[in-house]
Amino acid sequence: MPMIDRTPTGIPGLDEILGGGFPRGRVILLVGGPGTGKTILTSQFLINGIKIYGENGAFVSLDETKAHFIREMGLFSWKFDELEKAKKFAFINASPLRHMPGEVKIGRQAIGRKDFSILSLIEGIKTHAELINAKRIVVDHVTSLIFQYPEMVERRTAVLDLVDALVRTGATCLMTTELRAMGAVERAIQLEEYLAHGVIILSNAKVGKTYNRVLQVEKMRETPIDMQPRPYKISTNGIEVFPKETIFVD
Repeated sequence: MPMIDRTPTGIPGLDEILGGGFPRGRVILLVGGPGTGKTILTSQFLINGIKIYGENGAFVSLDETKAHFIREMGLFSWKFDELEKAKKFAFINASPLRHMPGEVKIGRQAIGRKDFSILSLIEGIKTHAELINAKRIVVDHVTSLIFQYPEMVERRTAVLDLVDALVRTGATCLMTTELRAMGAVERAIQLEEYLAHGVIILSNAKVGKTYNRVLQVEKMRETPIDMQPRPYKISTNGIEVFPKETIFVD
């Protein structure tokens, strides 16, 4: 296989699983249930990009407020507010749900709620990414966006438009979405998984009488993948993956 330019995550253990990092310029989907660390992993990807690799980053929030994001990530000593002042980081508030009727705020631009569209979101991402020359972009989480499009055809078009727009930025991009169960054992495969270039599943797996956090690479273009579920932990330093350890799930 030819050498592929990669974007290292800087997350202990994860780059080893990925063969050095995410394929550069691709859009990767993180699928996980509540409390599995989706926002932590994506924020760690951004902070490492800025501090270790000199790559500016943008966080597009479709759910969380800026104040909550800054405070929660501050628990890991990640000072995104300072990086924003230094023009190395941008927080884009693109929530169509949080605002009262009459106004939706995308970045610094207020638009009518009824006029909210995927095109407005895309334009907000493009503008802010260009302002700071973002090489890494996170969209958290697309579940909120999907709720705006109940019809399957419209939903697919919206997600595809978003993926295409993210690719055009040239940045390596992460999107998050919720893990949805289909039954007692199986999970529901989601539309976004087919459209993203890579998919990583974060879950809580029962092993004996205890639960373990488990990361699994479901697909990754241009990358030989290890589909074996690998344990990870969340500490005050962020996420650490254990690429050599195996778990046996009930």
